[in-house]
Amino acid sequence: MQSFKYTIKDPEGIHARPATVIVQAGKKFACQIKLRKGNTTVDAKRMFGILSLGAKQGEEVEFTFDGPDEKEASDKIIDLVKENF
Repeated sequence: MQSFKYTIKDPEGIHARPATVIVQAGKKFACQIKLRKGNTTVDAKRMFGILSLGAKQGEEVEFTFDGPDEKEASDKIIDLVKENF
């Protein structure tokens, strides 16, 4: 299992545009991709799940990857997160 934590820098937090980017990228991989904020964990391949976290600037989120292509998925999502929020 791969995981990484990230503190959101975008002043608007995780809104529809970056959530869409994450979902589109995540669906290309077979592994499970989860996103956690606090005590809530959602499927990062589902737009409404990501948006339901209400992640704001300065808050920390954690992505976890579990499956056959978890390393590739982790590398891709890390790059996207740094570019988009």
